[in-house]
Amino acid sequence: MARFPTSGYPLPQGYHQDGSESEDKDRKNADSECLFNTNHMEDTDKPCGFICFIESFGSIGMSPPYYADLGKKANDVFGKGYHFGVFKLDLKTKSETGVEFSSGITSNQESGKVFGSLSSKYAVKDYGLTFTEKWNTDNTLATDITIQDKIAAGLKVTLEGTFAPQTGSKTGKLKTSFANETVAVNTNLDLDLAGPIVDVAAVLSFQGWLAGVHGQFDSQKAKFSKNNFALGYQSKDFNLHTNVDNGKDFGGSIYQKVSEKIECGINMKWTAGSADTLFGVGAKFALDADASLHAKINNKSLIGLGYQQKLRPGVVLTLSAAIDGQNFNAGGHKVGVALELEP
Repeated sequence: MARFPTSGYPLPQGYHQDGSESEDKDRKNADSECLFNTNHMEDTDKPCGFICFIESFGSIGMSPPYYADLGKKANDVFGKGYHFGVFKLDLKTKSETGVEFSSGITSNQESGKVFGSLSSKYAVKDYGLTFTEKWNTDNTLATDITIQDKIAAGLKVTLEGTFAPQTGSKTGKLKTSFANETVAVNTNLDLDLAGPIVDVAAVLSFQGWLAGVHGQFDSQKAKFSKNNFALGYQSKDFNLHTNVDNGKDFGGSIYQKVSEKIECGINMKWTAGSADTLFGVGAKFALDADASLHAKINNKSLIGLGYQQKLRPGVVLTLSAAIDGQNFNAGGHKVGVALELEP
C-alpha cells in the first residue's frame, strides 16, 4: 500500500483542535503533518523606548504578522479545506451569558483512534480578561488566562497551564505579544524550575517589506536551539515569504489573489545537504458565495482535492481526497469528511 510521506504532503489534521497552540501540535501523529505548512506570530498611547524607536522607521496601513504567521496566506491555500483520512465533527455555540463552548471529535481511518476535545471561553471585556478551559480525551486539562490592551495598548499577556491527572504531569507557560503598524513581537517562556526555554520572535515592517527573526534559548543546555530568519513582502492581494531555519532549512512561499474568486499559492522547501526539494502549487476557487473547490499538487505527484459547501447558515460540509499519482493503481489513497456546526 502506498504511503504518503509526512514531510511531503498535507495529511490529516487529526488530533488537535484548530487554532490550538504548539502543545497540541506536538501530539499529532505522522498522518497529521503537513508538507506545505512551512511556518515556523491599535494604535493609541504606545509604549516608549524600543517600540518608539522602531516606529521612527515609518509605518504602513497593514500591520505586520507575527513570525509564526509569515506565509500564512499561502499555507492556508494548502492547508484549509482538507481533512485527509479522517472523519471530523466540530461544534461551536454560545450561551446567553456570553460563554463560548466548542467541542470536536476526530476519527482516524488508518489508526482507528478517536480523539475528542471540549473547551469553554469567557471574556470579561471591561477588564480585558479572557478565561479559557480545555479538556481532551487524552485526559489533559488546560487553563489559559489572558489580559489584552490593559497593561499597554497592543500588548497581550497570557498565562497557560496544563495538568494530566493520570501521570501527574504539569506544565506552565507565560506568553506575551505586542503589535502595531510597524512591529510584531512575541515571547514564550516555559515555567520550568529546572531551567526555562525562552522563545523570542520579532517582525519589522517597512512600506510592505517584512524582516523577521526567531530565536529559542534552552537555559538547561545553555545554548540556542533555534536561529531562524525570514524576509518577505505583503500587500492586500500578494504575499512573498522566504525563511532560513538554523542555517540549513530553506523555505519560501508566494500567495496571489488573482480575482475575487481565485486564490493561488506556491510553497517550496529545501534542506542543505539534501538533493530532495519539495515544491507544491495550490489553488482555491470560489464557485459561489457558499461553495468552494480546493486543489493542490506537489513534485512527488501527490494530489489533493477538496470541496467545501455551506449547507445552511452555521453548517459547513467539507469533502476531501488525497491521491498518490505515482502509484494510482496501488491504492493507499485517502478520503476525509468534516462537518462544522455553529448555530
